[in-house]
Amino acid sequence: MKKVIAILLVLALVLGVTACSSSATGDKIGIILIGDENEGYSQAHIDGIKKAAKALNVEDNLVWFYNVPQEEECYDKCISCIEQGCKLVITNSYGHQYYAEQAAKEHPEIKFVCMTGDTAKSSGLANLSNAFNQTYQSRYVSGVVAGMKIKELVDAGKLSANNYTAEGKVKTGYVGAFPFAEVVSGYTAFFLGMQSIYPNIVMDVSFTNSWSDLVAEKTTAEMLIANGAVIIGQHADTTGAPQACEAANVAGTPVYSVGYNIDMLAVAPHAALTSATNDWSVYYTHCFDQFIKGERIDVDWSEGYESGAVCITKLGPECADGTQAEVDKAEAAIKNGTLHVFDTNKFTVGGQKVTEIFRIDTDGDYVPDSVNGIVDGYFDESHYISAPTFLVDIDGITKLN
Repeated sequence: MKKVIAILLVLALVLGVTACSSSATGDKIGIILIGDENEGYSQAHIDGIKKAAKALNVEDNLVWFYNVPQEEECYDKCISCIEQGCKLVITNSYGHQYYAEQAAKEHPEIKFVCMTGDTAKSSGLANLSNAFNQTYQSRYVSGVVAGMKIKELVDAGKLSANNYTAEGKVKTGYVGAFPFAEVVSGYTAFFLGMQSIYPNIVMDVSFTNSWSDLVAEKTTAEMLIANGAVIIGQHADTTGAPQACEAANVAGTPVYSVGYNIDMLAVAPHAALTSATNDWSVYYTHCFDQFIKGERIDVDWSEGYESGAVCITKLGPECADGTQAEVDKAEAAIKNGTLHVFDTNKFTVGGQKVTEIFRIDTDGDYVPDSVNGIVDGYFDESHYISAPTFLVDIDGITKLN
């Protein structure tokens, strides 16, 4: 009789565990995206989500919403996710967070993750989280690639007077979406990566005021090229800038593209050098695993090269000789902590070394005014909160608009 009772107890325990696991993995996950497969940033998220979902066997639990603007519609989609049985809702664009936070306040039983957001910690909500890869690291490395190409062009005497400033500095350009910290952090890291190879450069930045506008990105790149830029970087989500570089390059102008999110060689085979990119599956695997286990999802999560969350795409055929060796060296130094992207010995502001760069805006004017981010001689990006907070105009970079 005791054996029968023991067996029944064991069976009950096994069934209970199975039921709990099944319940957890059966909960749906809502995905709200700013774009779709036709836009590089969201495509990278889609790839990462699908890879993570497959690894954790929750592919059938996903509820997708594409092309959701950073407007009230985002809140409506959050509610729609909940109505369809989602227990976790993820948004992937900065402006989504305000609508997701509203839904999170109204539905404390539902977990929300705002990718690139920065309000989870300050909100105090137990069901709201932020996450962002340390993309500034791969921006820096992609800058190393660009710097090698600049050095090659200079050494070979392939640049004209239009490619130099009056002071003899080589001109480069950058197509930015918005003047947000995420963009500023990225283009500054890119600039510092170029300077690590060829110091005598300047960079003009022009904003399109859109995350994804192929025409605006293309015409902005064309303007920068006409002004003499030999490298065009981008924090914008279409192939507009690489297309402009390709057309100019084929026509005989020495200009090269460093893209974002996806490999740009298909649209710019003669001009694309590489792209800074993310492997979002690293975070999504971690996030989905915490969700399945019923754990608190990290309030702020941010990782980079150390976990494979960031990288650059394959080097294009026009990259300078020796580029791979310099890339390997930079990546290894970032991983082992001997290279800090925002080392304050590498840049100045108004000709002066910087000792304070604040992270947090406490008075609502969108200018950080508390919590110094400089630690041990470098700005420790994405440490206090996951979202980038570097918002400083360093010497050598000019914002045109």
